[in-house]
Amino acid sequence: MALIVQKFGGTSVGTVERIENVADRIGLFRKHGDDIVVVVSAMSGETNRLVKLAHSIDEKPEAREYDVLLSTGEQVTIALLSMALNKRGIKARSYTGTQVHILTDSTHNKARILSIEEKKMRTDLNEGRVIVVAGFQGVDEFGNITTLGRGGSDTTAVALAAALKADECQIYTDVDGVYTTDPRVVPEARRLDKITFEEMLEMASLGSKVLQIRAVEFAGKYNVPLRVLSSFDEPSFDDGDDAANGTLITYEEDEMEQALISGIAFNRDEAKLTILGVPDKPGVAYSILGPVGDSNVEIDMIIQNISADGTTDFTFTVHRNDFTQAKEVLRQVADELGAREVVGDDKIVKISLVGVGMRSHAGIASKMFKTLAEEGININMISTSEIKISVVVDEKYLELGVRTLHSAFGLEQN
Repeated sequence: MALIVQKFGGTSVGTVERIENVADRIGLFRKHGDDIVVVVSAMSGETNRLVKLAHSIDEKPEAREYDVLLSTGEQVTIALLSMALNKRGIKARSYTGTQVHILTDSTHNKARILSIEEKKMRTDLNEGRVIVVAGFQGVDEFGNITTLGRGGSDTTAVALAAALKADECQIYTDVDGVYTTDPRVVPEARRLDKITFEEMLEMASLGSKVLQIRAVEFAGKYNVPLRVLSSFDEPSFDDGDDAANGTLITYEEDEMEQALISGIAFNRDEAKLTILGVPDKPGVAYSILGPVGDSNVEIDMIIQNISADGTTDFTFTVHRNDFTQAKEVLRQVADELGAREVVGDDKIVKISLVGVGMRSHAGIASKMFKTLAEEGININMISTSEIKISVVVDEKYLELGVRTLHSAFGLEQN
C-alpha cells in the first residue's frame, strides 16, 4: 500500500471515453490498496480554445482575467473524472487549486508555488477518498486565481507529492517513458528504466519534451521519486508498484551502474547571431548581451574570438522565434560599438549527449567529434558541462547526426 500522486495530461483526458479509462485505471490502484491523489490537465484542445476566445476579445488580455479564464479548463476535467469515479463506487472529491489552497506568488500566467495546505487532503485520504485536483493553477495571497505557465500541471503534481510526502509521483503521457532519443528520429531508441534528476534536467533543457524543467527541478529539490508512464498501457503491480512500466527519475545511487551516455537530446528551435569586429576591451560582453537580455531574449551558447587587430567576434545562440528581434537589437549595438557587421543563421540545430557517466570517463568529446566528422558534419559551436556535450550544426544534418551518435555510443543496446 502506497500514497501515489498521478498526473494525467490533456491527451489522456481528451475525451469522455478516455476519462472513463482513467477512472478504470485509478480503480485498479485502489483495489491494490493504494491511496491516490490525481492531478489533471484540461481536456486536449480546451486551453487553445480558451486562448482563442480571449484573443477574440483582446489581443493582449488583462493578465488577471486571462488566468480566471484559462483555469476553467481543468475545472471541467476534475468534475468529469470525479463523476466517473463515483459512478464506479470509488469515493472521489474534486478540488480547484484555490480550494486546496495551492498558494502562489502573484505573477499571473507564470506563477510559482509557495506552499500547499495538506490538511483537507489528509482528511479525505483518511476517509478513503480519491482526491482529484486541477493542475496548472493556484491562488495568491489576495485570493486571485493564478496559473503556473507551461508544464504547470506536472509542477502541481510534483508539488502535491512533496507536500503529502507521497511514495511516488507518476506522470502519465502518450509515451511510455524516457527514451535514449526521440524514437521518431531513431526507431531503435530504447526506453530507459532509470535516469537521474540531473540527467533529466539536462535532457529537458536541451529539447526533450517528455517533462517540463520546473517539475523535474521541484522533484529533485524535494526528493520526490518521479515516474513517466503511458496512460494507454495496463498497469503492473509487480513488487508493489508500477516498476514494470515507465522510467523512474531518481537520485544517482552508488550501486547503480551508470551508462557512459544516457541519451541524446536535440533542439530544432535554434538560431545563431554574430557581431563582427567589436573592440576587445573589458565590458564588451555586457555591452552586447545586456541589451539583448533587456529585450527579454534568452541567450544559450556563447563564443568569443580574439583577433590580432584588437577587435573580437562575438557569437551566441537564441531561440529561433527570437531571431529577428535579437538581430535588430544587435544591429543597434553594432552601431554604438563601431562593429563591422552583424550576421545571423536561423537554419541550425543543437545536438547534445547527456550522461552522468561522463564524470568518470575521458574521450567522449573526441569520439563525438570524430563520429560527426566521418559523416561530413561540420560543427559550428561547442558547449560542455560536467554531464553534457552540445554541438551546433546545420539543420540538414540533424537526423543523420542523431542517428550516427546513437549508434556510435551503443544506445540501442540493452
